[in-house]
Amino acid sequence: MPISTHFTSEYSKEWEINFIQCYPNGQLKHTELCNIIQLTAGLHAELGGLSFSDMQVFHQAWVLSRMRVEVSDLPKWRDVVTVKTWIVEMKDSRSVRALELYLGDQKLVGALTYWVVINTELRKPEALALPFDHFTFYPERLPTVKSLEKIDLNVELLSIKHKTILLSDLDIVNHANNVKYLEWCLDGLHPNAILKHQIQAFDMNFLKELHWNDEVEIKASSGENPELMCVTKNGKTSFALKLEYSR
Repeated sequence: MPISTHFTSEYSKEWEINFIQCYPNGQLKHTELCNIIQLTAGLHAELGGLSFSDMQVFHQAWVLSRMRVEVSDLPKWRDVVTVKTWIVEMKDSRSVRALELYLGDQKLVGALTYWVVINTELRKPEALALPFDHFTFYPERLPTVKSLEKIDLNVELLSIKHKTILLSDLDIVNHANNVKYLEWCLDGLHPNAILKHQIQAFDMNFLKELHWNDEVEIKASSGENPELMCVTKNGKTSFALKLEYSR
């Protein structure tokens, strides 16, 4: 698709929270929060001529490599929220995108995301084949207090469950969708950590693709509220999660 006449380098989208997206306490699930964030990013990319369909002409797609989310509060069922997004930087095969979620004038969530272009046939990173010089970048405008980080898993991690990757875990890029990794890990926490809004921030590193029928293991550091979790296949880490809790 050509660049939309409605394209601007900053974009915002309203979303109404429905009951399917919520925990039993009526608050938006963290996984659904990440879905809304990424859908907003996708809509902005589409307006800018960088959608999945545009990129598939060159057998390319954006995949998420790292993400940091800081949450002061979660919206609730029937809330109408606004997600704002802009690009911090973009170069060759990578892009750093910022997103913020607001309820009225109150900022509830800030997210910083790091994306990589892959060739969907070769399954390797490569430079973006489409032009992007029509985007304005905002390197000084960050949505989070802390930046993206490489998670250090050099601690003892205990196995909490095993899983087989199912068709329902896959997305249009034919690998396990990034939100699924978060879902598997959060399901291993005590419910109070989520329902009492103890999670204040989380970092995610996506390291290796997972595909249908892969056998994986979910691990966590010790303690009632583990700070580190990961998903491994054959002893190699595919996903790392770092959680920050309220004190």
